[in-house]
Amino acid sequence: MSESLVVCNVAEDLVEKLRKFHFHKETNSAAIIMKIDKDKRRVVLDEELEGISPDELKDELPERQPHFKVYIPYPLCFIFSSPVGRKPEQQMMYAGSKNKLVQRAELTKVFEIRNMEDLTEEWLKTNI
Repeated sequence: MSESLVVCNVAEDLVEKLRKFHFHKETNSAAIIMKIDKDKRRVVLDEELEGISPDELKDELPERQPHFKVYIPYPLCFIFSSPVGRKPEQQMMYAGSKNKLVQRAELTKVFEIRNMEDLTEEWLKTNI
């Protein structure tokens, strides 16, 4: 029997970190990677990266694992990656939590990709 759709809460320290990230003053690119702690049913910080290109970001992420990402050097953008072939329960948990995370962190540029290979410098420039 599958689990019902669960919209996860967002960790308060993550919300604060994302709000501060809006005012990132460094000239290099940066990313905040988030994941869902399934046991706590909460979106939490997974990793912070500085000076990372889209190609490097793509290489840092597990190819078959959903993730939330906030990336700069462009206008701050939120990228939800949900690879094809994941367990439906996991995909629903991430998809059901996305809007709450976007709202809580006051993110305005929101994108979803299914294939991590699509995350390129050109794609970012075209879409943002």
